[in-house]
Amino acid sequence: MKEGPDIALLGSLIGDPARANMLTALMSGKALTASELAAEAGVTLQTASSHLKKLETSELLRQRKQGRHRYFSLADDDVGAVLEALMGLAAKRGLVRTRTGPKDPALRKARVCYNHLAGELGVQMFDSLQARNLVSGDADHVALTRAGENFAVEFGIELENLKKSRRPVCKPCLDWSARRNHLAGSLGTAMLSRIHDLGWAKRLDDSRIVAFSQAGEAAFLKAFPI
Repeated sequence: MKEGPDIALLGSLIGDPARANMLTALMSGKALTASELAAEAGVTLQTASSHLKKLETSELLRQRKQGRHRYFSLADDDVGAVLEALMGLAAKRGLVRTRTGPKDPALRKARVCYNHLAGELGVQMFDSLQARNLVSGDADHVALTRAGENFAVEFGIELENLKKSRRPVCKPCLDWSARRNHLAGSLGTAMLSRIHDLGWAKRLDDSRIVAFSQAGEAAFLKAFPI
């Protein structure tokens, strides 16, 4: 047997249709119950529990208990990044399971990718930061410049707290709909949180869509021009 990372095992865990649906549902960044995930996967609760156990044992999911309920979420940013990259590759190769529907344009425009902003506006934010030399790097690694650090602080980000985290401050993440990078890492999470705090946008219930108000989108485009 050859040595090294077992990508075949990882592929089989993610590739099962029911488990893929569960993992995709958790890309919203919300923790969901086993019953909710069973509904997303279209399987019975008993079958869902078996799938969840495999995902948890492989450390792709984590579980926490609150009262009588158990909630599941993606284990960490690495899992979210892998899923988003696979979604991007599938979209690029035309491997799409369903036809586009009425909600798809809003999903493509702005959505949550685990814990940061994705979609057209997420890509614009990343492009704007790059164009103004606020971040530097390549398709795989980016970092804040000195000017970028000043911008982040002025935007209301507690940058020093982000630097103390084990997570990378900046991380490019392939956007499955735009097929270009948007901003992940602790800064990406903080940016989305700040956008919510400013009242520019809000999450739609039971959806990954981030809906900007007219004034909020205008303010966003002013803060992140191309």
